[in-house]
Amino acid sequence: MDSHIAPVDMKKAYRLLNHGPTVLVSGRYDGVDDVMAAAWSCALDFSPPKLTVVLDKATRTRALIEQTGTFVIQVPTVAQLQLTHDVGTVSLASDPDKLQRSAVKLFDIDGYDLPFVAGCSAWLACKVIPEPHIQQTYDLFIGEVVGAWADTRVFENGHWNFERADPALRSLHYIAGGQFYAIGEAMSAVVDPAVNA
Repeated sequence: MDSHIAPVDMKKAYRLLNHGPTVLVSGRYDGVDDVMAAAWSCALDFSPPKLTVVLDKATRTRALIEQTGTFVIQVPTVAQLQLTHDVGTVSLASDPDKLQRSAVKLFDIDGYDLPFVAGCSAWLACKVIPEPHIQQTYDLFIGEVVGAWADTRVFENGHWNFERADPALRSLHYIAGGQFYAIGEAMSAVVDPAVNA
């Protein structure tokens, strides 16, 4: 694991997704790793932290997740624009070399048998909270966050610092048809510090 990756306090883990980025979802089962892009993911709860993500039935990543009940949500960066598009449009079922062709590099974190995508700005290890009806009917998965890490060059002390970081580390936001936006400039409202510590 790179030296600029640090654990995130579980009380602040929801903030890793609160700004609505496109995410990469990865899973591992029986020696097979896969990564897909997902535009529909969001924070769901604070304590314990939970999130939701839509995983289409046709994806190989979902099949791996259904076998293990675990997955990783990670926040890709502007530098990973093409990688994000590629893993979102190519299936491991039709291209066994998908991860190599998409230039995906994986790493491990001690204590987690999961594939983490290198180069992202945040990682959330999750266990599936089984909800068979919503999984089958709506392709919606609920994950309890069991571990969270972020790149300290862009997320520190529980807050994103996109405006001070290299623009290549900004998050991606998918619209449609291969079009993404990078997160914009920071703006601040007057805030009660006791509420938003």
